[in-house]
Amino acid sequence: MEAEGEIVTSLCVGEPDFPPPTCVLEAASQAMSAGQTRYTAVSGTIELRKAISDDLRVRKGISYNPVTEIVVGNGAKQCVYQGLLAACGSGDEVIIPAPYWPSYPEMALLVGATPIILETSVNDGYLINPQSLDECLKNHPKAKVLILCNPSNPTGGVHSTQLLEQIAKVLEKYPNIVILADEIYERLVYTDDGQCTAFASLPNMFHRTITLNGFSKSHAMTGFRLGYLAAPERYAKAASVLQGQITSCASSVSQAAGVAALREVDESWLVNNASIMKRKRDYVLEELSKIPYVVVSVPPDGAFYVLPDVSKYYNGDDTALCLDLLKEKKLALVPGESFGAPGTVRISYATSMEELEVAMTKLREFLEGLEVN
Repeated sequence: MEAEGEIVTSLCVGEPDFPPPTCVLEAASQAMSAGQTRYTAVSGTIELRKAISDDLRVRKGISYNPVTEIVVGNGAKQCVYQGLLAACGSGDEVIIPAPYWPSYPEMALLVGATPIILETSVNDGYLINPQSLDECLKNHPKAKVLILCNPSNPTGGVHSTQLLEQIAKVLEKYPNIVILADEIYERLVYTDDGQCTAFASLPNMFHRTITLNGFSKSHAMTGFRLGYLAAPERYAKAASVLQGQITSCASSVSQAAGVAALREVDESWLVNNASIMKRKRDYVLEELSKIPYVVVSVPPDGAFYVLPDVSKYYNGDDTALCLDLLKEKKLALVPGESFGAPGTVRISYATSMEELEVAMTKLREFLEGLEVN
């Protein structure tokens, strides 16, 4: 539609609408001017790996050797894939809680593993139920990996420390399971303390957890393509070897910008952005509450997504709903079917308030004109 000149309001993209910090842009410019434009070590510059190690130790209470236990990649997405390659292979099974980021099951298939979908409940805020996890692992002895996205894309749900401890307790019964902890949204948490517990910091979990993170969501550095994997040496070494044969190092300029992001950006900048996102979340939730039969049982506490249940419309066909919404109102949302959550739609509020106001008005007008099941 946009290619044909039509104006579309889109709440599809998971990308912050604010620019990176000025010091990050300056660091990238200075790196280029200083000639820092050559290959680095495959795992990244030692300056960036030390900065990552220091950040994880100070904020999360977990210690990684920057030389042997941290790998910088071309975005967190590459690091997730390499983490899977390092932890499992052909014939194995990967436990993926639904709703899920669509790349997870596809990545599992790419490494030759079978994705096993662990269903969650809207009434639980789509968080993992420890008893359900236990039952799933009991029934799938070939499982080698559990993917834990916290905060979640697409739900925005945040697993509390208490719930994570309960999950860890279950996992102690299954010592061969490796946890891929995708914590890319951990800087966008809207609880009172604004904290998201690192799974690797829990008792007995460090040695079996591969932590994935990056700079795209926290510092609005999506185009820099910069992420990292932090893990015990056996997994980090495997990921580095794989990366050496796939892409080699991340951009040297991006890595210089990453150092500035961790060393120079004031905490208040991050807190302020999270506060702005929270206000946008609150606005979206308030507007959704005005629409009959749209259900958000548990307000999301993180990331920048809401996944409302719209199954009372279109007989639960979220794809058809989104297609007609696009045609009639020029409003683009992502069908929940894409995330293993039929009957829902994903709303990204990582945009301006003006855009959100237009979008929510369009959505309300569209749904209020429909018959329900």
